[in-house]
Amino acid sequence: MKNIPRHAQLFLCLALLFATPAPAFEQPQGIRNRAVAVSGTLQVLFTPEDDATTLIRQAIYDARTQVLVQAYSFTSKPIAEALINARRRGVDVQVITDAEQILRMERSKVPTVAAGGVPVFVDSRHDSAHNKVMVIDAGSASPVVITGSFNFTHAAQFRNAENLLVFRGNRELTAAYLDNWRRHREHSQPLAK
Repeated sequence: MKNIPRHAQLFLCLALLFATPAPAFEQPQGIRNRAVAVSGTLQVLFTPEDDATTLIRQAIYDARTQVLVQAYSFTSKPIAEALINARRRGVDVQVITDAEQILRMERSKVPTVAAGGVPVFVDSRHDSAHNKVMVIDAGSASPVVITGSFNFTHAAQFRNAENLLVFRGNRELTAAYLDNWRRHREHSQPLAK
């Protein structure tokens, strides 16, 4: 390395340093390995500036086979209408919701969605069934997962500072969310009519 200029030596050292493989990610004990390969696309929205409600409605409209929902608070009329319309056109739509939020939210759209023919299940096993998730067309080549802090509410769109992530085309991530949805569905009870 005597004949190589000092700046080139530094560059080579840095190149070797960063070219070595990173150590494997180790999970702390008690945590399942949920590392998921990056694939597909990711949309990021922040409310109230971004129109998350319209994006969710469009994703429901684009669904071909299935929309599985986990909702904490649910007061959004446009999202409720989109779910009912999807059900009417033959899409398998199912909702899991939090037990207490149905009782506390006088403007809850959960009864409306149930009256529209959508099967609704109540997750009362946990203090809060706080998930805000949609799994769309899980078995397809172009699945969609919607998640984030965004509750399916009017306030989340217009008054709160929220985030929404829309993952498209990541089958491994979709499978993880689908498995989680199914685990919660197993212990949830049908909404009393």
